[in-house]
Amino acid sequence: MSGASGYIVASHEKGPDIGKETEIRRMLLLGAAGDLATRYVLPALASLHEAKLLPEGFEATGFARRDWDDEAFRKFVGEHLEEHAGDVDEKSRRDFLGSLRFSDADITDEGAMSEFLGGSDEPTLAYLSLPPGIFPPVVEALSGMPGGSRVVVEKPFGEDLSSARELNELLHSLFDEEAVFRADHFLGMKALRDVLALRFANRVFGAVWSREHIERVEIVWDETLALEGRASYYDDAGALKDLIQNHLLQTLCMLAMEEPSSTEPEPFRDKKLELLRAIKKMPSEEVEENTVRARYSSGEIEGRKVPAYSEEEGVEPSRNTETFAEATLHIENERWRGVPLLLRTGKAMAENRQEIRVHFKASQNSLFEDGESSNGDPNVLTIPFDGGAVGLSVNAAKDGGGLARAEMAAEFEEQKLPAYATLLLRALRGDPTFFVRGDEAEESWRIVAPILEAWKEDRPPLREYPAGSEGPE
Repeated sequence: MSGASGYIVASHEKGPDIGKETEIRRMLLLGAAGDLATRYVLPALASLHEAKLLPEGFEATGFARRDWDDEAFRKFVGEHLEEHAGDVDEKSRRDFLGSLRFSDADITDEGAMSEFLGGSDEPTLAYLSLPPGIFPPVVEALSGMPGGSRVVVEKPFGEDLSSARELNELLHSLFDEEAVFRADHFLGMKALRDVLALRFANRVFGAVWSREHIERVEIVWDETLALEGRASYYDDAGALKDLIQNHLLQTLCMLAMEEPSSTEPEPFRDKKLELLRAIKKMPSEEVEENTVRARYSSGEIEGRKVPAYSEEEGVEPSRNTETFAEATLHIENERWRGVPLLLRTGKAMAENRQEIRVHFKASQNSLFEDGESSNGDPNVLTIPFDGGAVGLSVNAAKDGGGLARAEMAAEFEEQKLPAYATLLLRALRGDPTFFVRGDEAEESWRIVAPILEAWKEDRPPLREYPAGSEGPE
């Protein structure tokens, strides 16, 4: 027990259950000098090295338009690991740097890439840490990779439904679907696996996981982070494309999908696809009622002055790019029909609030009648994305009569590997379970397409909220 109103539960996980039969030892990191590679991919590899989870003889080659040799690249990576992988032991970081190589080969030139590969028949993992605009020529240039090779494609998977289909067609013309790993790092978060465990390994939650008992669901990713120099990407994407179309819809899949028949990759991803297809396409006339779009004006966050988004360097104000997006979706199946599911994300907010909240219906019981209320407040299950304590708000007897609110907390085992490291390990070992299949990526675009179309027509109008606030009214 932990206090009078809560309890602590410990869970135990042995680590990712991933086979090693087809483990890859050679990796190409395309775009190795970019923000994604230096902040996430390379630190993830360093974490895997420290945990002794990389295969023996592992070697990664970084590609970038820089006048570097191996040593210059290692020095560059080492500086970024100090900043973004400081929890990895210094000696382990130095040892990991020894496995890195560098090439300035033109990654859009098939001949140059074939020359680099040198006719080797060793399976290779190519990680596209690149802007989506250059995916097509790079994918074509990789067509000569040896048999058994794999390609990791970062989100966004296209810019709309049409471009997502084109990208899938290109990938499938050169690779089998089993060799394509579309990475969404939310699927590497242990919190989402905890959602699956709560639902399918605990009768107490599984029995009430339906519209008979659940009033509404909220999936929220609010952050105090403002634009922070990402205008080149973000001003073209906006909050809806950046988070809701991919990360939050994948979270919704975990929260609402039916139980798969097995833990094999395809039955698991089939159920995700089934859920996405059950999400009602929002009629154009309902977009104004069911969505909110806004961007931050000037304000203050934790004592730091933040300029209005429209005044940030690199922003084109006339684009009306939103930094706050909210959409209420509905699933047309027997389990969820009638339950509103709210997906929300905002930048430059008052606080970091990144959680799933499941609101249950109020109890119908008059035993504890006290003044105006006889049923108490509804139960609320809160699951934080960061792996913190899962909370359950409940009603307890109040001394002297009536009901009092009580909070229960369950401490789950912490995630040992960063989300990117978990996904990289699965890609190296050939397990696509927690990657996005091609048809899933297209279905996600179908869901947001009517919202994007209405927003282009300024429906609903773009609102504003001060940086450091809780968002628009």
